[in-house]
Amino acid sequence: MPQPLDATAVRRWCQTALDLLGRAREDIDASNVYPVADADTGTNLYLTMESAAQAVTAAAAGCPTLAEAARAMAHGALIGARGNSGTILAQLLRGLAAELARHPEPAPAGALAAALGAAARAAYEGVAHPVEGTMLTVARAAAGAARTVPAAAGAARAVSAAAAAAREALARTPAQLSVLAEAGVVDAGGAGLVAVLDALDAALSGRRPDPAAHRGLARPASLTAAAASPSAAGHGHARDGDPPGQHPPCDGHGHPYEVIYLLDAPDEAIPALRTRLDALGDSLVVAGGDGLWHVHLHTAEAGPAVEAALDAGRPHRIRIVSLAGAAGASPAAAPRAGRAVVAVLPGDGLAALCREAGATTLTARPGEPPGSGELAAALSHTGAGEVILLPNDDGLWHAASAAAEQARAQGIRVSVIPTRSPVQGIAALAVHAPERRFDEDVVAMTSAAGATRFGEVTTAEGEAWTSAGICQAGDVLGLIDGDVAVIGQEPGDVAADVLGRMLSAGGELVTLVLGERASGQLADRLREQVRRRHLGVETVVCEGRQSSHLLIGVE
Repeated sequence: MPQPLDATAVRRWCQTALDLLGRAREDIDASNVYPVADADTGTNLYLTMESAAQAVTAAAAGCPTLAEAARAMAHGALIGARGNSGTILAQLLRGLAAELARHPEPAPAGALAAALGAAARAAYEGVAHPVEGTMLTVARAAAGAARTVPAAAGAARAVSAAAAAAREALARTPAQLSVLAEAGVVDAGGAGLVAVLDALDAALSGRRPDPAAHRGLARPASLTAAAASPSAAGHGHARDGDPPGQHPPCDGHGHPYEVIYLLDAPDEAIPALRTRLDALGDSLVVAGGDGLWHVHLHTAEAGPAVEAALDAGRPHRIRIVSLAGAAGASPAAAPRAGRAVVAVLPGDGLAALCREAGATTLTARPGEPPGSGELAAALSHTGAGEVILLPNDDGLWHAASAAAEQARAQGIRVSVIPTRSPVQGIAALAVHAPERRFDEDVVAMTSAAGATRFGEVTTAEGEAWTSAGICQAGDVLGLIDGDVAVIGQEPGDVAADVLGRMLSAGGELVTLVLGERASGQLADRLREQVRRRHLGVETVVCEGRQSSHLLIGVE
């Protein structure tokens, strides 16, 4: 069912885009050959979108308007943009947000089409030398398709047309950029943009996105019929008012550094800065406006690139990365030794329990899960050469994977064990043995986590469809292995039902983790249930102090 384009849709869009980019990240990284084959485009787009999503989540606490939510998304992307592709995505979102702010809420189809057009124009303007066959081309094709949809058809129809056109344009990128055709891939940045537009389509259409459609999205161009079509060559898709691509591609040869920084500077200082930076290298993208800019450049002269920023305003968050190191050289790193386990937990009681077992812990605040940057910092701060990460939440899997990639770039050996609940993390920690070889320890911990079924008793935040029927706000939900199995009114009754169902398949050990609102009477009732009905099953109770009523583990 079509949904309105409002602030809620923007938040839904960000979360869905983050999920799709997380699933496609490794495939996009593997197809990254332009402008530098540093295999990080998917990761950079994911990290940029993660920053945008976090900004929108923070803004949601104040009940924002569509314009405010869109501006928060664009600002978050701008300050968190990573790499060439992430900076272009930030500029796209900025152009889109500026146009949406001019329209009422919910935005009509015409407003969305205009916003996509503004996004494409902003992106072309931000890139010093636009090249066709890149995510710029994909953005322009999407905007053009949206303009063909009658305003009466609605915003959902417009974005569906845009997403379909973007996918078609992506398939044509190898015919427009020879380096892609030679490598047998489509443009990596364009593949990421298709995922972002598919997420917007899902947010407005009400349809569930197909994650499988994004695995292999950047598949070899030889398997993409549209890419091989002679008619796809050239730049014949421009429309009135669209900026044409005009410069040949550059591959970054002779420019060993990637320089990135945020810059506080008046808008009138930017033209001179662009000219000065353009003479220092290539892949120049300057995104932003209204006094805050994000600058990206590949150069052999990192010092002068920063000096130019000092003359224009106040640079901060300066990052200088060796492109040779990104392409596979081994950068120097501080010596590391030993093995550590990092566990993400939803309550301070659980965190204390895992610290006693030897883990470094990170507490996840309700509604504010840690991002990949926070996770990567936790991995790095252990000082260990080998780190095992226990995310303990399905929703943290993509962030954990991205964090692991960042840590590996620092020379840390990282393994992420796919724990979906804290009780699985507890089971994994119980068999952790640092004296074993790293791979053996990871296998043992993964096996222990996989052998633990997990349940949860929590309260519904609103009306929703579930696998057990429709729930209302305030209903007590009983989940088994992540799916709602019971809907009730009293936590004790729901917990007893869930525990009975979980033990019907057998078990030797039950772990009950009490939430901050749970009483000791609940634990006594469940322990007595196990004693009477399941002889030989041991029960362990601990104070987790998480927001949900109860976590249950059955090993």
